[in-house]
Amino acid sequence: MNTIQSKNYFPLIISILSIAIPIVVALLLFMPSKIDNAGAWVYFLPHFNGIINTSTSILLIAGFWFISKGNITYHKNAMISAFVLGSLFLVSYVIYHASTDSTPFGGEGWIRTVYFFILISHIILAAVVVPFVLFAFYYALSNKIDKHKKVVKFTLPIWLYVSVTGVIVYLMIRPYYSF
Repeated sequence: MNTIQSKNYFPLIISILSIAIPIVVALLLFMPSKIDNAGAWVYFLPHFNGIINTSTSILLIAGFWFISKGNITYHKNAMISAFVLGSLFLVSYVIYHASTDSTPFGGEGWIRTVYFFILISHIILAAVVVPFVLFAFYYALSNKIDKHKKVVKFTLPIWLYVSVTGVIVYLMIRPYYSF
């Protein structure tokens, strides 16, 4: 007898989320009109997101350090915290970009090229890392540690790059935000 309880739907859910999240974010970035009644509080969100990305970067490094020392409990706590912050970032990012126009970068010359290189690589890898993070968590929480170890070899460097470059992009564009 096949029931919902006997089937494992998490890989399917992860696959759907891995496609849906980047599509929704892209649609929000390019939608012609924004949500007008969100209020002025949304202009704080980029700064909040910078704090979240910084904290996520620290937690990812701490999680790696904890597991290298064999401290599974602290590793698990650090990684769950990083995952929660990443999820909170995504919600905050979507609210901000659904409510306001993107801030143009005002730098000129070589710094503009550097900014856009970092930004574009950040955006692409942010979309790429979604299934890796979701599968890493699924494997860890379902005690499939061998699979977890295989996927985190790719996940950690990409996720850490996305978190750190998120902070760099924020710091580079911060002077151009209108408060």
